[in-house]
This record gives sequence, C-alpha cells and structure tokens, in this order.
Amino acid sequence: MLPPVLSELTDYFGPLSTFQREEGGALTLLTPGVNVLGLNATYLPEVVPDLRSALAWHTAHELPPLLASLSPIAGVREVAALEVGTFTPTEVQDSGIVVEQISRLHMQKWADVLTAAHSTPEWATPLARHLAARLDGQREYLPFLAYDSAGAEIGALLWHGVDGKGAAHLWGVTDEMARLPLLNAAWALAEGLRVSVLPGDIPITEVTGVAFGVMAEE
Repeated sequence: MLPPVLSELTDYFGPLSTFQREEGGALTLLTPGVNVLGLNATYLPEVVPDLRSALAWHTAHELPPLLASLSPIAGVREVAALEVGTFTPTEVQDSGIVVEQISRLHMQKWADVLTAAHSTPEWATPLARHLAARLDGQREYLPFLAYDSAGAEIGALLWHGVDGKGAAHLWGVTDEMARLPLLNAAWALAEGLRVSVLPGDIPITEVTGVAFGVMAEE
C-alpha cells in the first residue's frame, strides 16, 4: 500500500499514463515518448519490495529506472525533489494577468508553455499529442493557461477534480508573476487545492517531500 501522498500522485497521473502495473505494493506508471517524471515512475510503499520485475519493465519500454519515494532508498541517485502540500489562495496585486480554461483542442499551445517553463521545449509536441488523446472523455481534468497583459501565454496548469477536491501536480510558468494567479484560479474550482512545487517555491501547508531517483547500475 502506498503512502497517502504517493497515492495522491498516482490518482492524478494514473489516468494520464499509458501503462500501469502494481506489484508488491509498488505502482508503476509508464508513458513512453513523454518526459513527465510523474508519468514514468515506480511509486514505492514504505517497505520497499523486490524491484527487479518493476525495473525490468522500465527497461523493456526503454525508460530509466525511475523511483518515487518519501525517504532515501539505498542505491538510488536522486534526480528531483518536490514538495506536495495544500495551497491557500493569496491576494495578489493587479498585474493584468488573466487565467482561462482552454479547450482540449488547444493542448499544443498548453504544452508549449509547460515545456518552456521546465526548459524542455523539444517535448512539447509529443506531450500535447499524448494528453489530447488521454484527456478525451476525462471531464475531471481541466487545462488552464495564464496570459500577461499583452496576451502572451506565460503559465499552464492541468487541474484534476475528484470528490469535490482539486489537485494540480502538472503546471509551470515562464513568468513568476503568473504563479499565484494560476494557482488561485485552480483553487477556486473546488474545496482546496493540492499541489506539487519545488522546495520553497510557493508557500504551502501539510507538506510532504517526495524524491524521484534513478536506480544506480550495478
């Protein structure tokens, strides 16, 4: 059984992934052709099971042996650290930033912004194609874009609503001024908002750290 925070992430990313597999309490999500960490990791329970089968599945799909856990794992090199917590809306000065829900038909524009925010623009087109297909019929996911006063896209967020609560674990901005307006808009959709952020990036509460790491080669 996964820790609650990792279950939150798999609940969010699972429907967006291409392959899912559960074994020994660990849950693997794989999405070949897309570079989102949350879509290409094996999420670990507190008691780590034998991972040979899960790691072989990564290899079979030509994907790195990426693991997500709440604590350090022997033989694993950390490649990214996130904080998952609850966002509380913050009043911001009028900056002219506008946040709008967009049609799933415009996922290319959304992916252009998200990948630019994470310095991986070369992945925009495959991400857009993948999400456009996965979101078809998934009415609990809503894509948003943030625009500056000149109308340029400066932020992207994918909101997920379940049981009256919201989550946004896939988002990014190319202008820091867009962070709070984007998250405020997502928060307003439901009772609260659970988010993933870089450590210290955005003030959140009920924080749990999540580490993504790659199993070292023997």
